[in-house]
Amino acid sequence: MKTQKINLTNILFLVFILSLSCSNDNSLPLELKLQNALDKCIKKHDVEGVSAAILFPDGKKWIGTSGISHDTITIKPDMVFAIGSITKNFVATLTLKLAEEGKLSLDDPLSKWLPEYPHVNSEITIRQLLNHTSGIYMYWSNQQIWDDLKKDRTKVWTPEEVLTYIKDPYFEPGEGYRYSNTNYLLMAMIIEKVTGSSLSVQFRERFWNPLHIKNAFLSMEEEIPDNQAHVYGDNFNNDGSYQDVTFLPRASHESIGYGSGGLFMTAEDLVFWCHSLFEGKILNQQSMDEMMQFVSSGLSKNMNDYGLGVEKFRRKNSNGKMAIGHSGANIGTSTYMVYLPKYHLSVVVLINNMNHQCSGEIRKELIKISLKELNAYSIIPLFPSGIIIIAAVTFWFIFIIILVLRKRKKTDQGRV
Repeated sequence: MKTQKINLTNILFLVFILSLSCSNDNSLPLELKLQNALDKCIKKHDVEGVSAAILFPDGKKWIGTSGISHDTITIKPDMVFAIGSITKNFVATLTLKLAEEGKLSLDDPLSKWLPEYPHVNSEITIRQLLNHTSGIYMYWSNQQIWDDLKKDRTKVWTPEEVLTYIKDPYFEPGEGYRYSNTNYLLMAMIIEKVTGSSLSVQFRERFWNPLHIKNAFLSMEEEIPDNQAHVYGDNFNNDGSYQDVTFLPRASHESIGYGSGGLFMTAEDLVFWCHSLFEGKILNQQSMDEMMQFVSSGLSKNMNDYGLGVEKFRRKNSNGKMAIGHSGANIGTSTYMVYLPKYHLSVVVLINNMNHQCSGEIRKELIKISLKELNAYSIIPLFPSGIIIIAAVTFWFIFIIILVLRKRKKTDQGRV
């Protein structure tokens, strides 16, 4: 009897292991699982619509939408969204491209390219702008700029005007980390000085045209197409109202955010960019190594470690896996661009509401479903899923037979 107990224990252990390996529910097609995640999340958070895209390691692409743009018009895959601070990733990539060409160096001080400005140390380097270790004050933190913005939403601000709102630095250059849009405003100014042209021209010539990206537009410099998704939020008058703010005058907001935001893209084109960049198809290896030099965000639970225009997401936000990319927000949008290096997986989420809880939950759900599809959580990932299922069924069958035989033996012994 003791031997039988040991064998039974061994069998139970094997059944447990195989059950874990087969825990992925294969009853629904992948596309339906992903679609359900979009539908459930926007309903749960009362968000109007979402556009999402995934690129798998084998090149398979999934594009999904849910909800509405406005009235009865549903979100469509070709609709563009303001991607907010994800724009920083493009600015950083452009800077690294210019460095590859010898047009600038990451260690160039500001004094090489720009005049002196109050509260800006001219010895700050380009690298320190890109990884937010410059210590420069975040102009959005000055309430006065918000008050002045609201006075005339149609005004187009110059970078020099924006810089008059910055205050004393947070720390000396290189002595800490503090996310600041001012860094990327200055970087845009340097790029214009180096190239003699605008960000939009450089994006189009160096990125959009070579990569055949058709749906990418920089506000204030290019016309945003009519097929943009309508966006929702308050009207910035602090009266608690919630409405369609798509046509709220936004020239002042967009011009103030120059370099740190401003791009409009589709989910499909953004996921293609994400995959192309992090798979090494845009920058050389040395540049990618530079981009991936992360500095710690410190003890803040809400901030990710930061490289050159790229975030390293906390593992709790990417289902326990290492993930890089960038998040963003603009008037009425919340966005994510995520790449998981180990699995060569790219995920993009764009929602037409500044509801970071919703976009973050969708991101996690899409990553979880995709990783299960790739057997990332399987204890026995080397075996085809069909073989695992057959093995599991076989062991359960054996287990039941053993139980039946033991019961019969006990019954026979009782009769004797």
